[in-house]
Amino acid sequence: MPYQQGSRLPGEHASRLGHLDILDYSLVNELLESFKRQYVPDECLTVEWQEMLDPGEPLKYIFAVDGSLQRIDHDSVPYSSIAFIKTAMIKLDTHALARVDKENPHPFVLRDILRESVIFHATLLPLRNTWSEGSNIYDTVRQTIYKSICDTSPGMNGQILETLKWLAYRKWGETKRSLPEFECPHGHEGSKHLTTLPYDAECGRCPTCGKEVYITDFLGFHLEMGEEAVSPTIASTYMILHETLLLFTAIRLFWENHRELLTECLFLKDGPLSIRAQYSKLVEPIRLFLAYAQENGYPIHIIGQEKSGTFYDHLQFIGKDAPTMSYLILQDLYIKRHIQCRPENGAPYGKDTNYGAKVFVKLNNYHMMVLNVPFGLYTQNPRSEDLIGWERIFATLLTILSNRYEGALLPIELANGIASLSTYPSAKILKLFSEEGLHP
Repeated sequence: MPYQQGSRLPGEHASRLGHLDILDYSLVNELLESFKRQYVPDECLTVEWQEMLDPGEPLKYIFAVDGSLQRIDHDSVPYSSIAFIKTAMIKLDTHALARVDKENPHPFVLRDILRESVIFHATLLPLRNTWSEGSNIYDTVRQTIYKSICDTSPGMNGQILETLKWLAYRKWGETKRSLPEFECPHGHEGSKHLTTLPYDAECGRCPTCGKEVYITDFLGFHLEMGEEAVSPTIASTYMILHETLLLFTAIRLFWENHRELLTECLFLKDGPLSIRAQYSKLVEPIRLFLAYAQENGYPIHIIGQEKSGTFYDHLQFIGKDAPTMSYLILQDLYIKRHIQCRPENGAPYGKDTNYGAKVFVKLNNYHMMVLNVPFGLYTQNPRSEDLIGWERIFATLLTILSNRYEGALLPIELANGIASLSTYPSAKILKLFSEEGLHP
């Protein structure tokens, strides 16, 4: 590891000639000659793709969400870090999208489509050596997350908090229940105790220690924090959770006000339909709601698209030999054996974290996609009939393709353009902005 840059002297640079010894090293050359590039196993080549037959009628309305973050590191002592986070949702209709050139969309056409159809949320989280006066970084992050979820800015209007309560308390049903028990964030003198909140509460007092507890503590952010430092993954986790809550805010509002239109909507998320680790507490209520809605005649059409990662890489291996207009629903054993490369007798893939099945889709040689399609209650080996609304989802895919990027869907492309924070100039501007605003 090199020496880092300080306030007086520059940082240490890696050797510019260190590779020469490696190139001449006999063991390295011997091993390199013996290695072969990765091959595609026969089982992957012979897997049976299913043909898309009569995909049905496209959905009329489309909602797409995306998010982005930029971590800003300040160079002066004491070194501090904060993360700027932005999420956005756009509303489109297939009639408007039909007017967009798939290869060279006119900026004025896009401007007209997006006018008054975009809402976004922005916040920042302290990561290192940044906290509120009179507090520590642990409580500062807890309070910041709660305040951010409660965002009452135009467009948000506190709706994200209402959606979190709607999911956590399972308010679509008739039974009023308290919040599922979770670990109190205050520790109780080093021991762990469970706490909860009464039905529909946003905050309250822990019955054991009497200290204030927020509904966002239920998600478990405090389990990745110490009193003076937090895990850098907290920012990305918050972004993913906010994207999910933003998507389900649209679903909730339709469910409560225009349920008859809900079945004509397609909800797209950039990324998988999953929530990891302790944050997966939201997965079970999401599954239960999707199953409940389908049983009551209101199937909800959702897809998540993965544009990188192990599933995407695997599709590049096997997709080139797959027939066009076909799809492959991945099964538990296949995922463990060929994608995760882990023991086959382990826990079922995604049992606690996923609310969608992994589906490879090949529409043509330029549009191969890794999609996640919800299945309601968890199933280890989903089939076509387990995927909620899959016929109309696939029919809609054909109407929202973009030819600017391989495997691109235009709504996700547009959402990304609104939400993304670039390394340059966004990161530079945000760094200057934060340095001016932070108090010593």
